[in-house]
Amino acid sequence: MKSRADRILIGGFVAVLFSMSLLFVILPYRSFSEVENRPLQHIPQLSWANIWSKTFSEETENFITDHFPLRTEWVWAKSVMEQLRLQQENNGVYKGKDGYLFEKFAEPSYKQVQQYTEAVKQFAQAHPEVDMTFLLAPTSSGMYPEKMPWLAPIYSQAKVNAFIAEQLKGSLSFMNGFDTLSSHVAEQLYYRTDHHWTTHGAYLAYAAYARKMGWKPLAESDFTITTVTDSFLGSYHTKSQFAGLKPDSIQAYIPKNPVDTSLYIADTNQTFASLYDFSFLAKKDKYSYFLGGVHALMKITSKLDPQTVKQEKLLVIKDSYAHSFIPFLTLHVPEIDVIDIRYYNGSISKYMLENGITKVLFLFNTTTFIDNNAIMKLS
Repeated sequence: MKSRADRILIGGFVAVLFSMSLLFVILPYRSFSEVENRPLQHIPQLSWANIWSKTFSEETENFITDHFPLRTEWVWAKSVMEQLRLQQENNGVYKGKDGYLFEKFAEPSYKQVQQYTEAVKQFAQAHPEVDMTFLLAPTSSGMYPEKMPWLAPIYSQAKVNAFIAEQLKGSLSFMNGFDTLSSHVAEQLYYRTDHHWTTHGAYLAYAAYARKMGWKPLAESDFTITTVTDSFLGSYHTKSQFAGLKPDSIQAYIPKNPVDTSLYIADTNQTFASLYDFSFLAKKDKYSYFLGGVHALMKITSKLDPQTVKQEKLLVIKDSYAHSFIPFLTLHVPEIDVIDIRYYNGSISKYMLENGITKVLFLFNTTTFIDNNAIMKLS
């Protein structure tokens, strides 16, 4: 009897192992997760250099994790079990107060951060003729630590931002998002279920940047503020799968005096007459309503009154925090080039020279910047 039970147990284990292996092979390869709103690990490249640097083993582990069969369903099942145990954390995301979700923020490797800031610093020093500004925005866990669960470990983003500011001193202008947003902490600056700032948070950052550049920012009363969706469950919800959360709303700030603007996406060689892609409002990744999501290179042109233009061109090197921020810039700058350094592999210095760019804005959130080795492309 025992022998039979053992055979059934072993047979079941082998069947499950074989089925999962088969699914891993036959399921279609995906380069991007719409549910998690992030690129998935590509197929590792086998080479002596990658083996020696341990890159191959790390990428192989990430590839298996990212493409594990039914991964989304397993994350959901784990979340259900964690909530039944009354846990306030799942998959690196905390369930905080007032319906907010927060991603863990641990103490970074300051040696690594220093390498990234050194790359930015050397890039700025290599182009003394270019006016550069670095805007570093905290995420919601940095701005709202009091909303975190009791005793949840959280490292100070303010300390990290101050370190980065000190490292970049003397090479370019630095704007600390804490300085801009802290006086508005009672307002909804961030989505509750997503890692991005709200359009209101982006507006406040735009107004501060405009004043720094010598422009007169438009008042909020100069916009028609429209709720384009009230069913947004963002990246933190996707990662944690916590149930019973109130969805976020996404607002668009449409200028009452509209500007004729076109968006060219170099990745696909397409031009659009709007900065907003309404098709994403029917998808999981609703934040991609702004600029149509992530692209390596974009060019935005606006027909502005030449009498009011103080700056002809601007290059924005950014992460996705810039997507709800850039539409405000189109009210002041006729030509804006946008590079996502995570996906752009050309020479940025060459691009600046060929396009006559003399002003650059770096815009990153703290979490992305300290964990984004793509910034090393600058050097």
